Amino acid sequence: MEVVTIAIYHCSIQIISRSDGRSAVAAAAYRSGTNLINEWNGRPANYDRKKGIAYSEIMLPVNAPASFFDRQTLWNSVEMNEKRSDAQLAREIEVALPHELPLEEHKKIIHAYCQQFVDAGMCVDFSIHDKHDGNPHCHIMLTMRALDENGNWLPKSHQEFELDENGERIRLPNGRWKSRKVDTVDWNNRENADRWRASWAETVNRFLAANQVPECIDHRSNAERGLEELPTIHMGVAACAMEKKGIPTERGDINRKIRAANRIIKEIRSKINSLKAWLAELSVRLEQFAEKAHSPLLGDLLLQYMEQESQRIQKYSQHFQLQHTVEIGNDMMETLRKMNARDIYTLADLENALGDLREKAEASRSVVKGKERRMQELQRLIDSGSQYLRTDPIRKEHNGIRFKKKREEFEESHHADLSLWQTANKFLHAKEVDVSTLPDSIKAWQSELAMLTAEHDAEYEKLKQCREEVKELDSVRKQAEKAMTPEQSQSKKKDREMS
Repeated sequence: MEVVTIAIYHCSIQIISRSDGRSAVAAAAYRSGTNLINEWNGRPANYDRKKGIAYSEIMLPVNAPASFFDRQTLWNSVEMNEKRSDAQLAREIEVALPHELPLEEHKKIIHAYCQQFVDAGMCVDFSIHDKHDGNPHCHIMLTMRALDENGNWLPKSHQEFELDENGERIRLPNGRWKSRKVDTVDWNNRENADRWRASWAETVNRFLAANQVPECIDHRSNAERGLEELPTIHMGVAACAMEKKGIPTERGDINRKIRAANRIIKEIRSKINSLKAWLAELSVRLEQFAEKAHSPLLGDLLLQYMEQESQRIQKYSQHFQLQHTVEIGNDMMETLRKMNARDIYTLADLENALGDLREKAEASRSVVKGKERRMQELQRLIDSGSQYLRTDPIRKEHNGIRFKKKREEFEESHHADLSLWQTANKFLHAKEVDVSTLPDSIKAWQSELAMLTAEHDAEYEKLKQCREEVKELDSVRKQAEKAMTPEQSQSKKKDREMS
């Protein structure tokens, strides 16, 4: 039985860092909808009016102080133990919860999932958000330092001397000993992300099955699952809000094109596979009509069926015989017309035609996928470039403030824009984009996107034509089935009823 998946899988992992202008205390206050004060900089974080907070809880390892069950104590302890201005304060995992289950089951799912972090020695602070809009989700904040047996924070890493083949320390030209940094715990290992993402899918699927929900989620990408469909792009909060109001967005348009192309190619593949299976079955059933030395002529089969029908209806009135013969004749003539138009005369011809259509459809889909990928990349470049240009003046103004207090106040009031600038700058830097030429680059990207959109639409029309041609061949199949003997027709009817 094919496993059915639902589109609720979401598990993102990020670091809350001071270098991004963020605070663990403020993040915890926002996610839990509470008022907290950050003792590291004296700033309050007031979010007690935030709506949609369904449930919050702190889970602690056995060696953590009981005082850490207080949210302000826990995260201020984290803040005060981090001295660097670029310190990594917390790790956050955001997961989508299955809307098929109620809040009590959501709590159980999060408890079961977070136990692995508690067992590893992390403090866990999670908050379930549900605005009853079909998007329940949970924010899971994790500490990044281990605790000793007395509940004191341990260093994140320590220096370890490197040794030569004789077990002696290696002296560098500057007179120091060669050493390397070794993490105290392995929580930052890259493979953990894959393990935690897989664990989330496994946990959710276990609870879905226990609650008799037939669907499941899958943490793997389409490529890892062996699916040819191209995934849609992330919409973002602003685009989602506009789409909900009925305002189309560029990202929404790209996603609609991707979904439509995926839907058509899936339909074509399904229909071709069904026709291939029918041909294999029909070849066996038609052995009594033709010698094995050559492929049966579909026209001969249709004529033989008409003769069989003519003999079968002799016991009925002449009026019925005439009417029935005309109907069958019209059906057969339409089928023969479609077959002749495509030079299909035998089962082998029909199978070859299906092969040609499959190759044609796959070629068009390959072209469409390539254009969709580039369209996705261009849209993100355009969005990031526009975001950079809009927020860069704010970033420059922030950097130009000399006095610490004014700088901190400006940073607090423009936190969102400064974070957006950092995100855009990081992406553009990774793509090796020269930000000094951004206005011209954005125009070039927009022109290329418009050209690709037109080319994509043309290829999409080819896919639609392939779908229509496959439907015609399926029509040939339906008519050719009538070429079987009454006994075979009855047998096939029973097979369909049993299946």
